[in-house]
Amino acid sequence: MPSDTPVRPRRSRPRSRPRPRVALPRTPYARLFAIPGATAFTVGNLVARLPMGMFSVSAVIMISGARGSYALAGAVTATGLAATAVVAPWTARLVDRHGQARVAVPATLVAALGSLSLLLCVRYGAPDWTLFASYAATATTPNTGGMSRARWAHLLKDDAQAVHTANSFEQAADELCFMLGPALAAFLCGALFPQAGTLTGVILLVTGVLVFAAQRTTEPPPRLRTSTSASTSASTSAEAKSPLRARGMPALLAAFLATGAVFGSLEVVTIAYADTQGHKGAAGAVLALQAAGSCAAGLVYGAVTPRGSLGRRHLLCAAAMAALMTLPLLSVVAADSLIALSGALLVAGMATAPTMVTGMTLVQRRTPEGRLNEGMTLAVTGLLGGIACGAAGGGWTVEHLGAASGYGVPVAAACCALLLSSAQACATSTPARRRPARPRASNAA
Repeated sequence: MPSDTPVRPRRSRPRSRPRPRVALPRTPYARLFAIPGATAFTVGNLVARLPMGMFSVSAVIMISGARGSYALAGAVTATGLAATAVVAPWTARLVDRHGQARVAVPATLVAALGSLSLLLCVRYGAPDWTLFASYAATATTPNTGGMSRARWAHLLKDDAQAVHTANSFEQAADELCFMLGPALAAFLCGALFPQAGTLTGVILLVTGVLVFAAQRTTEPPPRLRTSTSASTSASTSAEAKSPLRARGMPALLAAFLATGAVFGSLEVVTIAYADTQGHKGAAGAVLALQAAGSCAAGLVYGAVTPRGSLGRRHLLCAAAMAALMTLPLLSVVAADSLIALSGALLVAGMATAPTMVTGMTLVQRRTPEGRLNEGMTLAVTGLLGGIACGAAGGGWTVEHLGAASGYGVPVAAACCALLLSSAQACATSTPARRRPARPRASNAA
C-alpha cells in the first residue's frame, strides 16, 4: 500500500563557490611596493634625493656668474664636500641612536638655512668667507639614500632576495637623480635666474624629508629603544664598536673610494674631451648615457635571482667594471669620435650599478647591529671622497697629457677597486685565527 506520508523533495546542496584568487605581484619590484607604507616613503625619499645633484651645479653657476671666478666657486663646493665627509657620519650616528624623524628633520632645516644663506650672500655681495661658511653648513644634510636602504633592511630582514631587489632599486634611483639633478639645475638657473636652482633644491629637500619622516610605521626603531637591560660593561663595549672596526670594512670602504674615483674622473675627462671636439654643450648628454646604462643595469640586476656568495659576486662585478672601463679609452684612441664615446660610456655604465649594489649589501652585512645608517654613510662618504680625488686626477691628466689620455684614469681607478675587492674577499673568507692558549706553569716548577 502506498504510504500516506508525503515525500519531501530533496534539497540540492549549494555548490561551493570557488575562492577568489589573490593576485600576487608579478615582478620583484611590485612585491616591494606592495608593503604598506613603502610607496609613501619612497616618493618622499626621491623628492629629497633629487636636489643632491642640483646644489653643487647651482652653486657653481650662481657664484661664478656673480663673482666672475670659477676658482672661487670650485673652492666653495670643495669646502662643502670636505665638511660633509666630517659631519655626515656623525649625523648618521645620531640617526641610528635617536631615530630618523627626530634627527633628519632638524638636520635638514639647518642645511636648508645654509643654502639660503649662501644665496643671500651671493645676491648681496657679502665677503668671500661668508660663502665658505654658508656652504659648509649644508654638510648636515642627512643621507636620505642610506636612510631609505635602512628602512628596506628593517622591513625585509628575513628575505635576502627582496633586500637585493631593494638595493638595486635604490642604486637605480641614485643614477636617475644623477641624470636629472644637474640638468634641472642648469635649466632653472639659465631659464629663470641664477639663484633659481638653489631655491628649488631647498624646497624639494625640505618637502621630501618631511614626507619621508612622516612615514613612522616603516621607520626602523632607534638603537636605544631596542637595547635590553644588559650589563653596563656589555653595553659599553657594543657602543664602542665602530663600523670601521668590523671585519673587512676598511678594504670595502677603500673600494668605494676607488669606485668614486671612477665616477669623478669620467665626468671631468668627458667634459674636456667634448670641448676638444667642439661640442662642450653635449658633455651633459654624453654623461647622462653612462648614468642611463647604469640605471638600466641596476634594475635588471635587481630583478634576477643572484647566485653564489655575496663576496664572490662583488668581486665579479668589480672585474666587469674594470674590463668595461677600457671601452671609453679604446673608443677615443681608435675612433676619436664623440658618438663612439657615447656608445662606449653607455656600455661601460652597465657594470657600475651591480658593483655598487653588491658593495652596499656587503656594507649592510658587515656593519654591527644598530649602526646601519652610520655604516652606509661611511660608504657614501668614501664614494664622495673618491669623486673629488678622481676629478682632481682626471683634470691633472687632461691638462698635462691630453683629453684622450685622461680616460686612463678611470681604468686605473677601476683596477684599484678590483684589487681592493679582492683584498676584502680574502680578509673575510678565512676564519679569524685564535692564539693558542699558553700552558700553565705547574706547581712543581
